[in-house]
Amino acid sequence: MARLTTRFFVFCVTAAFTHVSSTPEVCRNSLIPGAKGDQGEIGYEGDEGRMGKNGPPGHPAGEAGLKGDVGQMGKMGPSGDQGEKGDPGLNGPAGLKGKAGTTCDCGKYRRVIGQMDIKMGKLRNAVKFVKNIMLGLTESDEHYYLLVKEAKRFKEASMHCKLRGGTLAMPNNINSNRLMAEYVNQSGFTRVYIGVQPIKPDMITHDGRNISQDADSSPLQSFAAWSQDEDLSQLSPNATCVELLSTGTWSHVECDTAMFFICEFTKSRTRRGGGPLFSAS
Repeated sequence: MARLTTRFFVFCVTAAFTHVSSTPEVCRNSLIPGAKGDQGEIGYEGDEGRMGKNGPPGHPAGEAGLKGDVGQMGKMGPSGDQGEKGDPGLNGPAGLKGKAGTTCDCGKYRRVIGQMDIKMGKLRNAVKFVKNIMLGLTESDEHYYLLVKEAKRFKEASMHCKLRGGTLAMPNNINSNRLMAEYVNQSGFTRVYIGVQPIKPDMITHDGRNISQDADSSPLQSFAAWSQDEDLSQLSPNATCVELLSTGTWSHVECDTAMFFICEFTKSRTRRGGGPLFSAS
C-alpha cells in the first residue's frame, strides 16, 4: 500500500511538470524578469537581544584612581597661658686664671719702621726728581724757584708771580744767587728779571742802600752782586729794574724790556684748603 501511494505521488508531480512545460505563455513569462519595485519602508527596530555569555576575567591589577584634593586645615585652638618666670639660678664658680702675657717683640717693628724710612727717603728723592726735571724747578732749603719762559715786562712779571702765590726771585745771599745763576745757565739763557728795584728811581747806585726787594720792600743790607763793568753814567733814566746774568752778576735794565723771569715760592707757606703752593702755568 505504501509503495502504491509513492508511485501515485511521483506520477502527479511528473504530469504537472509536463503540463507547465508545454504551455508557451508560461515558459515565456518565467524567463523575462519584471521591473524593479519601489523601496519598501524601513521596518521597526527589533527587540533587544538576549545577554551574551560572560567574558573571561580581567587583569587583577587595575588602574590607579585619581588623587583626591587636599583637605582644608582646621582652625587653631586657643593658645595656652604663659607660665610664670622662674627664680634666678645660682652664680657659677669663678673661672681659672689666664696665662701670663708675652712681652712685645719690638725688634721686628723697628725693622719695619726703618724700612719705611728708607722708602720715604726714596720717595722724597723721586719727588725732587719730578720737580727738578719734569716741572723745571730748582730749590734751596727755604725756597722753590721756577724759571718762567714767557717774556714779560717787569711789572707784568711781578704780577705773574704774585698771582701764583710767589714773588719775583730775590737772591739775598751768595748761595741763593749762585743757585739761580746756575739755573739760568743750565736753561740756556743769559739773563732774567729778579725782584730788585731802587726805592728812589732817580738814585741808582751800587752800594745797595737804595735798592729794595720788590716782594716786601725790605732794603738790601749785606749782599749785592753788581757787575763791575756796568757804567752807571751811561744808563737810561728808565733803567730802574735789575736783571740777573748767567754769570751770577747783576745789572740795571729798563723796566719796559720784555724778558724771562724767575718766581720764588717759600716752602713754609701754606694755602687755605690744602691747595697747591703755586701753579706753574
